[in-house]
Amino acid sequence: MATPLRSNRDFRLLWMSGLFAVLGSQMGALALPLLILKETGSPVQAGTVGTVSICAVLITMLPGGVMADRVERRRLMRLCDVGSLLAVTALTVAVWNGHAPMALVLLVATAGAVLNSVYAPAAFGLLRAVVPPDQMGTATARLQARTATVRLVGPLVGGALFGIHDVLPFAAQFLGLFLSTVCVALVRTRSSARKKAGSVLSRAELTAGLGFLWRLPYLRTVLLVFGLGMNFAFGALTFTALAVFSEGGRSGLGGGFVITCVSAGALAGALLAPRLSPDRHIRTLLVVTCWSCVVTAGALAWLSSPLMAGLLCAVCMCLSTVASIGFLSTLLVVTPEDRVGRVQSAASFLSSIVQPFGPLAGGALLTALGPRNAFGLVGAVLAVSAAVMTLAPSVRKGAVPPPATPESPEGAGTPPTHEAPAPHEAGAAPGARTAHEVRPAHEAAGPGVAS
Repeated sequence: MATPLRSNRDFRLLWMSGLFAVLGSQMGALALPLLILKETGSPVQAGTVGTVSICAVLITMLPGGVMADRVERRRLMRLCDVGSLLAVTALTVAVWNGHAPMALVLLVATAGAVLNSVYAPAAFGLLRAVVPPDQMGTATARLQARTATVRLVGPLVGGALFGIHDVLPFAAQFLGLFLSTVCVALVRTRSSARKKAGSVLSRAELTAGLGFLWRLPYLRTVLLVFGLGMNFAFGALTFTALAVFSEGGRSGLGGGFVITCVSAGALAGALLAPRLSPDRHIRTLLVVTCWSCVVTAGALAWLSSPLMAGLLCAVCMCLSTVASIGFLSTLLVVTPEDRVGRVQSAASFLSSIVQPFGPLAGGALLTALGPRNAFGLVGAVLAVSAAVMTLAPSVRKGAVPPPATPESPEGAGTPPTHEAPAPHEAGAAPGARTAHEVRPAHEAAGPGVAS
């Protein structure tokens, strides 16, 4: 009989590691643009930090998955922790001395993004070694709930600390990373690396995860439609709602309430997931999530109340989080042990690559068509995605492991599976992450799948 999660020492350590790291990174992520804005007075330079981080993540995501499959994962996580500590230490010292050069800020932001691209798939693989398959859904739902909670609290704490002194959020981030490093160092479980490997940047290595996902029709369809298409459309939907209910920028209260409801929905979904057994009802959850987004888009075209808009978006995000937990449990269970890192990074890459363009599309539609037509067009895109998820034979059939390949002999690390394998989620609804925000990878930002 498997050890209950509450008695699983290594899982508790991974949970606490993520708590400390995500809290620190949330405070730092808020404080960094505020620091640049305060020192330069330039919103453009402040926004550059986020752009650089996103680009660095996307560029290094696939190589990071390769690294996670060839270095012992706990060791790799510790190396990333040390690198992050050095970067944050340099920034903290610079802020304490009264001046943080833009070059240093960009270097720290880039280093954090690159290290997270390696850390996240390594943590994903280590989680698989720490938690039995039949407990994976509950485990990752708890991880998702932890991250969603911190995402609500972290920016508030970071902003308060920044108001007291510029250096405090970065000092708190350093402390969080240090405690996270200690927790990872105490983990006893090891997750072995591959015995043979080619160049990290070889085409075969970089595309191995994408190739695995493509060979399984179920994973391919869900990632392209639910992860990529829905992510893009929901990003456009939420940005449009933010702009509309903020009265074109004249008041931030209504739009802020809608975005807060989205975060609250993610937290509610993570808390509900263990009770709903999402791995056993994944197709139903995927379909219901898609159509709920369609209904929400149609309703927002006619609503004038931020309260109702926020509640509808919260429902969508709640369902999306539960569905993502169920889908990613399937992803983890069907992935061979020697390919966990590359598959995780490939799935995250597909889900994340469109995220920067959703708000841009929403803004363009709002400018060109007005609120009602913008919501209507976004709803039409969501309806197409929902129809595909409802009717696609591959989604009805569920995940079936692909034929054995030379790298993964028959039966090596690929458990038998069906539509609802053992629960898990190392990614939750899609989302981008700052450095170490995702310990065992996951989090929520819209109805798609990013791990």
